[in-house]
Amino acid sequence: MDDPVIRLWHRVGTIRAVFALVILAGLVGGLAIAALQSQDDSPSPDTVKAADAAAFPVSSSSATPTVSRSPNSLAEADALAKAQAAAEEASAQAKAADDEARKKAEEEASRSKTRSPSATPPSNSPPKYPVPASCDVYSGNKKTGCAVLIGMGFGLDQMPCLANLWDKESGWNPKAANPSGAYGIPQALPGSKMASAGADWKTNPETQIRWGLGYIKGKYKNPCGAWSYWQSHHSY
Repeated sequence: MDDPVIRLWHRVGTIRAVFALVILAGLVGGLAIAALQSQDDSPSPDTVKAADAAAFPVSSSSATPTVSRSPNSLAEADALAKAQAAAEEASAQAKAADDEARKKAEEEASRSKTRSPSATPPSNSPPKYPVPASCDVYSGNKKTGCAVLIGMGFGLDQMPCLANLWDKESGWNPKAANPSGAYGIPQALPGSKMASAGADWKTNPETQIRWGLGYIKGKYKNPCGAWSYWQSHHSY
């Protein structure tokens, strides 16, 4: 038979071995449970992104700015638009006025050019109007003009042409003035030219008529020549 002490020792050894296995199994189980808990506790990608966003917020300078306008800024923009529209309208009006002034200047320049001594006078044609019986058929400045016409050596047959010519130019008004500087019954350009016929050239119809007939005689030979030219050029 075995010694009781030996048997007891063997029993104790067996118990210790079982106990050791139990402890080892517990350790292994604990490690497995810890591993599973570690996986469950790890943050998801969305959680990480949220955390990163909270930790590192996007700066306002990199974000798309949101523009908001206060009532004052809207009023200022409206006032600016109205001012710009008014400026454009004023510019258009100024341009229209400038174009009109340029057109008038060109017309007056053409008028002055056709009155220059270098203009080629037309050929004189016989009168195409009934010849008046005398100067008495006229009145006012036309009657004065007829008398001066005869006194300067022109025939009475030239009076209808002279009457038509100065009807168109001035209406026989001794104070008729043009922006170009033309003045008086014959529309001398400038009016001061008529001073050669008399110092009262600004107001005296006879002085103006005498100067005008002298101008016509030197350039067109007679009033019908001047009237013929006027009909083609609307100036003489």
